[in-house]
Formats: sequence, structure tokens, C-alpha cells
Amino acid sequence: MSLKEQINTAKLPLHIAIIMDGNGRWAKQRGLDRVFGHQQGVSAVRNVIEAATELGIKYLTLYAFSTENWGRPDEEVSALMGIMIQSLNKETETLIKNNIRMMTIGDVDRLAVDVRERLDDTIKLTSGCTGLNLIVALSYSSRWEITEAARRLAADVKRGAVDINMVDEDKFGDYLSTAGIPDPDLMIRTSGEMRISNFLLWQLAYAELYITETLWPDFGKDSFYEAVIDYQKRERRFGKTTEQVADN
Repeated sequence: MSLKEQINTAKLPLHIAIIMDGNGRWAKQRGLDRVFGHQQGVSAVRNVIEAATELGIKYLTLYAFSTENWGRPDEEVSALMGIMIQSLNKETETLIKNNIRMMTIGDVDRLAVDVRERLDDTIKLTSGCTGLNLIVALSYSSRWEITEAARRLAADVKRGAVDINMVDEDKFGDYLSTAGIPDPDLMIRTSGEMRISNFLLWQLAYAELYITETLWPDFGKDSFYEAVIDYQKRERRFGKTTEQVADN
């Protein structure tokens, strides 16, 4: 039985988030420039999107470029932006064909104008798709997101649009960039690093974490299926006891 056939399609995670880590190390192990690792990582993105679509996953969030990544060497940042444009040019038609809707979260105003324009084009062209919701985190950090949410909420309270006594977790969530998107059930991180790296800190409160030593360029469909299988072996209690979960 293949790994895909072992998956219980009745118990799929609704939302999977992935920290795609290890491109640079993958290239270094082969004596190549880091850019080659990023280029190879695009193939892994394609494979994972295909796997998620085939399984029927509804939401997939990919951590593509963090706010902290702006601190990398200029030539690497420039190369990453170039790869992004090339990928959008090449893959937008495929996204539409496969009924995949693309969205972005993050401080995208920091991106170069040509990158923003190409992103906007893809988002508009796929806006009517009803299959997989592909959320790409670009120029994103969770602390930035939470700070921006708090600032906007405070402004609405100040001008009387929101009653401070009505502010709860759900209300605060409405001000996050992921408003309207369910929290991830499963978070995958490649390359073996044991940290969240400022990614969806609010949203990952009850996500199952899956860490693999596999470097992102080597993360294929079977790797994705293995993560889903591992997820399905876990007990989702959300602070309750095993007995309480069983009663439900």
C-alpha cells in the first residue's frame, strides 16, 4: 500500500502550514551557490501543492519569505524576488487549471513594485477558484502581524467603532491577516530546526507540530503524505482529557 493510500481522507487536516527550510544547506552540501537551493525549492513547492490538491486539503500556508529575510545579502534577496516572479509567470495558469486560489499575508508593501504587481495579477486571476486555498507568507513575521492587528483594533476602539468590552479572542482574530482563514491543524517544518521562527504565533496555538530532518528541496509528495499520516495518529484534545474527547 502506498503512503497516499494509507491516509484516511475522512480525517484530513483542514489547514496545513509549512516552514520551508533548508534550501541554503541543500546547496552548500553540493558545493553550489545558495540560489541553486532556492531554485530547487520551487520544485518542492510544486510537488507539495499537487499533493495537497490531490488529497483535498482546503488550506495550505507556505512561509516563503520572512521579515527577517530582508537582512540576507542583497544578491540573495534579489535572486529570491526573481525566482518568485518567474514562478508566478510560469505557474499562474496551472493554479487556475487546478482550481487553486492564491492569497498572500505579510508586509507585501515592502516588496518591489514588479513583484507586487505580478502577485496582484495572480491573486486576481485565481480569486474565483474554489479548490485549495494557497496562502503565501511573504515579508511576513507574526510579531509584525500581531502588532499591526493591535494597532488597528486600538484605533477602532478609540474612534468608537468597537466596544472594548466586546474584544475577545475571536474579535482580535478579525484584525489578523488570516481573518476568515481557519487556524492550522498541522505545522510542518523541514531541515530539523526545532523552532517556529516567528510564524503564525497566534494561529499555531493548537496546531500539531511535525519536524523532519529532510531539507526542503528533497521534500516531495511522499514526505508530505508521511506528515499527514503522523498527524492522523495523534489525539487532538485541545486541553481536554482523553475521556472527554472519546465522549465526543
